[in-house]
Amino acid sequence: MLRSIEDLQRVKEQSQGLLFLRKNVEAVTGKREILVCAGTGCHSAMSKEIVQEFNNELKKRNMSDKATCHITGCFGFCEKGPIVKVYPDDVFYTEVKVSDVDDIISSHLMEGEIVERLLYVDPKTKKKIDTQHHMDFYGKQNRIALRNCGLIDPERIDEYIANDGYVALADILANKQPIDVVNHLKDSGLRGRGGGGYPTGSKWGMTLRSPGTEKYMVCNADEGDPGAFMDRSILEGDPHSIIEAMAIGGFAIGANKGIVYIRAEYPLAIKRLKIAIAQAKEYNLLGKNILNTGFDFDLEIKYGAGAFVCGEETALIQSIEGHRGEPVSKPPYPSESGLFGKPTCVNNVETLANIPVIFQKGAEWYASIGTEFS
Repeated sequence: MLRSIEDLQRVKEQSQGLLFLRKNVEAVTGKREILVCAGTGCHSAMSKEIVQEFNNELKKRNMSDKATCHITGCFGFCEKGPIVKVYPDDVFYTEVKVSDVDDIISSHLMEGEIVERLLYVDPKTKKKIDTQHHMDFYGKQNRIALRNCGLIDPERIDEYIANDGYVALADILANKQPIDVVNHLKDSGLRGRGGGGYPTGSKWGMTLRSPGTEKYMVCNADEGDPGAFMDRSILEGDPHSIIEAMAIGGFAIGANKGIVYIRAEYPLAIKRLKIAIAQAKEYNLLGKNILNTGFDFDLEIKYGAGAFVCGEETALIQSIEGHRGEPVSKPPYPSESGLFGKPTCVNNVETLANIPVIFQKGAEWYASIGTEFS
């Protein structure tokens, strides 16, 4: 249990070594780290078995002190999965099978020779590319909501903390008032990423101003659009970012209870979210008296039955309450009278995923991205 903000800072400092090889391409340590994509796409293509094979073979060859292998979130290049990335070499292997593990260990880890047949082939130049940073697919990407996917192990809270996780929450609880949080979010220009595009800071401000001691912070993880995968990828690859953002939101609007409404068809996202919630409670980052600041905030998961319409906030609220998931007329808006008639703020997963980093890097930094008004 972390009893103070100083405790969180100590965990961060102690855990930063976990990400050393992943952030230092030129590191010379004699040790390598192997990350295997474990998002739904790669998971269904046996990435879990690939991790097991790596660890079994490394142990069998007495190489556990020279290399480690574990899961990470979605790299985004699902067409070429399962993806295996070797650090600090920064080598990016695509369409890896369990049977390829032996070659990667024998050639790459033991002999220092890249397994070229597993490299990505540029469709224009027909050249093989060994690092994702040289791929057109990644060239124009600026990952913010997905910043930790492909970098950290989503089932280890220490890795999230090592990459500045929960630092924004700790700073806010120690140094800011709810209105400060709302104004900072307004200045950032963040808009709802679920489709409506409503300014997030304004929504939080409306809920803060609504009278009442009982309020709710709700995460819309229904994602009913056909083929949509963003929310699922965030929850599978970086669930703590959503937990931190909801706790920040709870503080800002005056809520002590949060609910994640998620599709029951997302079993892997649900599993990782449950693990993350349990870890956050163990570390005193959820629950009573978070970090000894006097702020209480807890989370609950509610399952959706796959109804597309429940992605609309009022229909979602109806479903949580146990009613038929149908939209209701507005006003009143959820920020005035939402879940069980109480002021409620509903934000999409992708919207929430941006929030911790906005408070880490500043509103001006985030506002400089995109167009003038979005």
